[in-house]
Amino acid sequence: MVMHLDESILGEPRQEAAFFYGLFLRGEPLQKLRADIDVPPHVLERWQRQTQHDPNSKPVVERILSYRKHVLAIFDSLVFREMATPYRTQ
Repeated sequence: MVMHLDESILGEPRQEAAFFYGLFLRGEPLQKLRADIDVPPHVLERWQRQTQHDPNSKPVVERILSYRKHVLAIFDSLVFREMATPYRTQ
């Protein structure tokens, strides 16, 4: 089975990170959102087994992992910038 990735489904990492950031601002737990963005270990293990059986799938898996890590990094930067910004009182 050859895995194929339609790049158009990934979208822009900044937009996806902004979507999750909006959920964070609405009160969703940070760790839950980070887990939703990242690839769970059991999924990663399955993908790694897949690449052993089908080496042609390796570029697809690497691209998805890279994308998810990029979204997570952007999300983290948004969250931690928010946490570092003191609130102004008027």
